[in-house]
Amino acid sequence: MQLLIVLLALFLLMWVAYRGLSVVLFAPLCALLAVLLSLGPMAVLPFYSDVFMVKAVEFVRKFFPVFMLGAVFGKFVEMSGAAASISATIVRGLGQRQVMLAIVLACAVLTYGGVSLFVVAFAVYPLANNLFHQADIPKRLIPGTIALGAFTFTMDALPGTPQIQNVIPTTFFGTTVYAAPVLGCTGALFVFVAGMLYLTRQRQRAFEAGEGYGGHAIEEARERVLPPFALALLPLLVVAVLNYLLGPWLARAYGDTYDFAAIGLPDDGVITIKTVAAIWSIEIALCAGILTCLAIGFRDIQRGLQDGLRAAVAGALLATMNTASEYGFGGVIASLPGFVWVKNALGGAFSDPLINEAVSVNVLAGITGSASGGLSLALAALGKQFQEGGQVPPEVLHRVASMASGGMDTLPHNGAVITLLLVTGLTHKDSYKDIFVITCLKTAAVFVVIALYRTTGWY
Repeated sequence: MQLLIVLLALFLLMWVAYRGLSVVLFAPLCALLAVLLSLGPMAVLPFYSDVFMVKAVEFVRKFFPVFMLGAVFGKFVEMSGAAASISATIVRGLGQRQVMLAIVLACAVLTYGGVSLFVVAFAVYPLANNLFHQADIPKRLIPGTIALGAFTFTMDALPGTPQIQNVIPTTFFGTTVYAAPVLGCTGALFVFVAGMLYLTRQRQRAFEAGEGYGGHAIEEARERVLPPFALALLPLLVVAVLNYLLGPWLARAYGDTYDFAAIGLPDDGVITIKTVAAIWSIEIALCAGILTCLAIGFRDIQRGLQDGLRAAVAGALLATMNTASEYGFGGVIASLPGFVWVKNALGGAFSDPLINEAVSVNVLAGITGSASGGLSLALAALGKQFQEGGQVPPEVLHRVASMASGGMDTLPHNGAVITLLLVTGLTHKDSYKDIFVITCLKTAAVFVVIALYRTTGWY
């Protein structure tokens, strides 16, 4: 019975998210329903104030600055014209025959440079729409193309990516965002090659069937003066280089810990530097990237500064609170008697801790519809279990967890999927099949890297 209560809460949250209702509101309600049915009405309020809210606030404390700075940076990259310049240059370089490859690479460059996944969809879609129309490629393939470039290998596989899915494991394993570069690059290459083969095959099939762009209205891209490619790339390079350099420097500068008692604040405790150095380095790097955007595109950014900041802040708050609510939900569920069985089933289903980790993160990301939410939930509940015995280096655990979070999270109720379809003006019926195939390839890549590590020991 206890297990059924946990499953009821999990699937109720999944249904709520799929229906497009607010996870911020319904995640605590679903969690507290499970508490009510499991432990009785007297436990509901204590669990809300001292479990759900504590876990949610813990997530906000750790990761809100990354969400906020990432959103502002991405918005400024878009407003300055840097995103459009990078995309247009890549398209010109590859030619019209390689439109799909060009869009994938444009999305990849922006995502790896620190631009939010949601901002990438808004920034690249107008260009993709016009190019697909000119090349007479079915518009229904645009979401799958953008998803391959923005939601997969540059989100969590490539070492160094500043996306939140690659940052969260650093706080659990004491690693850096550059953890396990061999495994990360191998997984990224697998997803990229397999994804491009699939998209190319779909385009060829459409051509053979006589299917073209379709009867969709086309809006011509607005003409504007764009910064040169080298200048447009500068903010992304600033973020990447500083992020790489600052992590080790901060660790050396601060040592192992920072003790507030040394400056007369004993109540504030001690910070373990290795759990926060990666976050601090990304925050500083994003601040530098924002200043660089202002330097190269101040006139364009100033013109829409108020609206741009409002949109960035609203997006960051929504993304943070959605994930924090899912994290709080996970904290409540993990405290219930019924979760013991789920924990044992997910954490002990396989003898290999890496496979256990991959399956656990993937399943929970799929249920919550959020890569960061499922990743946080899984590592909070099972992270110590994955590390027991020191069988696997923490860098490998980091990379497998990060990549697994970006697999089945893109089920139909995923927020990024819904946003992408809204931006492109398409429906799940039109385009979700392609997104799902890309998702399956991403999931398969996790087990490819596990096999590589187990076979060679490389990471």
